[in-house]
Amino acid sequence: MVAQFSGYCNALCFGQHLPVDTPEKTAHNNKTMNSNPEPSAASDHPLAGTTMSGAEMIVQVLAEQGVDTIFGYSGGAILPTYDAVFRYNDEHGDGKDEPMPLIVPANEQGASFMAAGYAKATGKVGVVMVTSGPGATNTATPVRDCMADSVPIVVICGQVPTDMIGTDAFQEAPVAVALGPLAKHIFLVTKPEQLEATVRTAFEIARTGRPGPVVIDIPKNVQNWEGKFHGQGVLPVPGYRQRIAAVEANLLTDADCARFYELLSDSERPLIYCGGGAINGGAAEELRAFANHFGIPVATTLMGIGAYDTTETLALHMLGMHGTAFANYAVEDCDMVIAIGARFDDRVAGVPEKFAPNAKCIAQFDVDPSEIGKVKAVAWSHVGNLKRDLGKVLDYGRQHSVELQLDTWHAEVAELKSTYALNYDRESELIQPYAVIEAINRHAKGNAIISTGVGQHQMWAAQYFDFREPRLWLTSGSMGTMGFGLPAAIGAQFAHPDKLVIDVDGDASIRMNLGELETVTTYDLPVKVLVLNNYGDGMVKQWQKLFYQGRHAGSDKSLYRKDFVKAAQADGFGYATRLDKPDDIEAIIQDWLTFPGPAFLEVIIDRDAGVYPMVGPGLTYKSMITGDFIPSRAIDAADEDGSDSRF
Repeated sequence: MVAQFSGYCNALCFGQHLPVDTPEKTAHNNKTMNSNPEPSAASDHPLAGTTMSGAEMIVQVLAEQGVDTIFGYSGGAILPTYDAVFRYNDEHGDGKDEPMPLIVPANEQGASFMAAGYAKATGKVGVVMVTSGPGATNTATPVRDCMADSVPIVVICGQVPTDMIGTDAFQEAPVAVALGPLAKHIFLVTKPEQLEATVRTAFEIARTGRPGPVVIDIPKNVQNWEGKFHGQGVLPVPGYRQRIAAVEANLLTDADCARFYELLSDSERPLIYCGGGAINGGAAEELRAFANHFGIPVATTLMGIGAYDTTETLALHMLGMHGTAFANYAVEDCDMVIAIGARFDDRVAGVPEKFAPNAKCIAQFDVDPSEIGKVKAVAWSHVGNLKRDLGKVLDYGRQHSVELQLDTWHAEVAELKSTYALNYDRESELIQPYAVIEAINRHAKGNAIISTGVGQHQMWAAQYFDFREPRLWLTSGSMGTMGFGLPAAIGAQFAHPDKLVIDVDGDASIRMNLGELETVTTYDLPVKVLVLNNYGDGMVKQWQKLFYQGRHAGSDKSLYRKDFVKAAQADGFGYATRLDKPDDIEAIIQDWLTFPGPAFLEVIIDRDAGVYPMVGPGLTYKSMITGDFIPSRAIDAADEDGSDSRF
């Protein structure tokens, strides 16, 4: 049989605002889900009917799904499939290039984040292949990270033979139990006849609806089993497909559009609040067309960066805890919020009832029905395909000659952007991290792929880089996983070998997966690695300074002996240098970026440089801390009452 364990996303994300299954239907579905793959017409696959091993079937389905790169680390329980990948590449390669190269990292967490970086940079499903036990459990954090940020990956884990499961065999772990709550879906394959259909179904679930990680746990004897390859077929998962079909079939009507434009026409200060869902849904083009046609300013979440071109006049950049001051003040001032693929999370709406306090209404577009009204009540909403729905809304507005008079709002937004622009101490004798990113940005011009770890450097990158297109910004959002940046950059470079890929990292964050420096040089990837070194956990130190009376518990005197330049040189970087003088910024940045191969740059920055603006925990945008170099119209936090004297 195939044991299936739904992650909590399937239980919740598609379970509300749609028809609920009856107990009779649920019982029928549970029975069907454990039956044989769905029958279909005869396959035209050239290998249909061929006898092959389970491992070979896995590889054939990967090829069918368009997989061109696998990230993973070998081990006893996955060796049959690794051998099948080797033989497939040997048979189909040209002696120089392999059709499905297997990229070996320093560890399985690195492999999984590489797959995540690949998926974020392409929109395709990333693939991870690891062994049983510790190989599988080392993917737990990346699986949860991908679930939290809606990233499609498929993790293929080896498992001990079926007759040994539950005996505490060597390198056995209860993968289904351990990763089930973290993944969108998980399969334990114990019936080899269902292996082919299971792998195919895993890709379907990973990429459809709200994307996410799917794990397939495959015992070694199932990989070694031999049977006929069908070249087609998926598992019957009727409940899931019904929910996906319901969302896809939920079309916007003219009446829906008319009501939306009634609300919009009553607005004088509308604002688009855009999240990562717009990128995942391939709706960036439609978002831009809609915003530009009606002249509506756009603020994005951390995960939505790049959905709207940050160099455009209407771009407000990122909002939220470390969003730009002008974006947050625009949210305070707007009278209508149009949420697109965004979930009002705590880093954006820390005090939900006081978020956008002057907005008379909120309209919400999303693919996930559970997000509608979850945090903020909405006056209008639609669950469906974002690309199609935004296109429909725009077409309706054009056909009905809807016009908005937003000149006053545009002038107010321009004033906000001018008055409350990002800024820092430009006269300092110490290197300011913002200046470093501005220098890189002048070369990248908004076209580079920027990957980050997690911490202050992540927020500085989000604030000071430009992004002309979606899928150029790779970061760990909801989970905030340190160590994400370097392996994600590697995955992105494999996906786009001709693009400039830059990992912006911190000294603490890069330590988490420092071993992947060797992966960069082993595969001769032209990744540019930047370490902004402030000798400690900078973001933690900033919080401790602001909210814990400066007690730097475990953040300031921990690890600081690392010579990062020597470490990079030891791992084979032909370019590895340290920048510690402000006057050298421009020259060294240019040399680093133009070096033809892997290049490493450590920058010794001002240890006291902070991330500003900052909205403190439990406070609203009114009490935003803007630091010493960005103006503020903030009031004292103790005086917050939700009112605004200007309205």
